[in-house]
Amino acid sequence: MTIELMPITGARESVEDLSGYVTEYSYVTPTEETMRELTQLLFEEHWREIVVGPCIEGAVFEIRFEQPPKKVSYLDGYLTVDLGYWHFHLCIGQHKGTRSAELAAKRRVARLAFFEVKGNRCLGGSSYGMRMWNGFDEQMTTIFLPNPRLSDEMKVLKEPRWERLKLWFELRNRFLGEPIPDSFVPEPIHNNGESLPDPSVEFLHELQE
Repeated sequence: MTIELMPITGARESVEDLSGYVTEYSYVTPTEETMRELTQLLFEEHWREIVVGPCIEGAVFEIRFEQPPKKVSYLDGYLTVDLGYWHFHLCIGQHKGTRSAELAAKRRVARLAFFEVKGNRCLGGSSYGMRMWNGFDEQMTTIFLPNPRLSDEMKVLKEPRWERLKLWFELRNRFLGEPIPDSFVPEPIHNNGESLPDPSVEFLHELQE
């Protein structure tokens, strides 16, 4: 059984959770070619800049690499990222290692999206990254990209460093075809001529108290 991937590159969706936080998704069709290129960029070239792990309600894994992977390999649809003392697998391509063709098809990444969360509690304030789901619609992992409000040491910055969004915009350019903006500073949101408060700022202030 060969999985038929729906061409969804460029599709967008906004999801509001029970507390009112909004996640904005921009989808990319997760072909094997796309997944291999993306994972090579993330885990071999930008390993210093990312935080990896599932992020669901009630459980968040925030794993950083202390050193580059000793080996990144690919076999039977599975990507293996080997850090030496631990490793992980992601099914990103055609897989034949099970007697159930349906199970083999559903193990691989079926949805891939960029996400931006306004006021998210994962990693403090707004967050930026990518997320993968399998054919059962289960989250496989989340990759957090550099956050302008957090340092590499995950400390809250007194002032945002918007240049930290460089990788976010470069990846969107590569996989969504969006132009890289001249400035990474977000445009202010106004209401009756006054700037609206950033919901992430209040949360960041709470972290510092």
